[in-house]
Amino acid sequence: MSEAPRATARPVIRWALLVFLIAASVGFIALGVWQVERLQWKRDLIARVDARVHATPAELPASSFRSALDPAEDEYRRVTVTGRLLHTQEVAVYATTERGPGYWIMTPLVTGDGTVWINRGYVDNAHRARETRARHDESETVSITGLLRLPEQHGVFLRANVPEEDRWYTRAPAEFSAARDVDGAAAPFFIDAQDRIDTGNWPVPGLTMVQFRNNHLSYALTWFGMALLGLLATVFVLRSEFRRKR
Repeated sequence: MSEAPRATARPVIRWALLVFLIAASVGFIALGVWQVERLQWKRDLIARVDARVHATPAELPASSFRSALDPAEDEYRRVTVTGRLLHTQEVAVYATTERGPGYWIMTPLVTGDGTVWINRGYVDNAHRARETRARHDESETVSITGLLRLPEQHGVFLRANVPEEDRWYTRAPAEFSAARDVDGAAAPFFIDAQDRIDTGNWPVPGLTMVQFRNNHLSYALTWFGMALLGLLATVFVLRSEFRRKR
């Protein structure tokens, strides 16, 4: 290529680079602003959930309203419910807790308005078997206060349940009901008991982890930092072009 076409191509390349840097900087700034907005949303969510967890317990929603539950407004709501626990139908779901690995003991509670699965709490491997724990008789009526939870979904962090082998990794009421002798459709949620239900020391209730990942501030700073680098590069290109023309 001769010197004339090269000289003509250089400004075009510089201006194309300049346009790219400006567009990239604007995009990074927009992403940073979006993360700041997400940060405020996440803080509001944490505040709302914290208020629900410590609120006065409300009556469990009637079965006719359960299909209309809103995850954003109803999960972790503190509720109270009364009924009979069917211990013979319980399910042990693998759990990792602050007490170490073990199992959540999920038990269907028969109420006057359908069946609700209750997470009675954590047990270690030595107390997984039902016969190793003291408990109320199935004919007794018990009152339970806990947090309303939506079904867990298996994925990257949780394995899928294997009902035919009685191996459970996610708390999924519909799958429990299908595998156990539970009459009628169970509620599309479960309840994490906050207080001890049973007459012995196991299961241990009240271990619900109410945590939300909140990395939005670090993400926002990253995007704003990228925008700053883009702007600095833009200034450098403009100065180089100005000097060239002089």
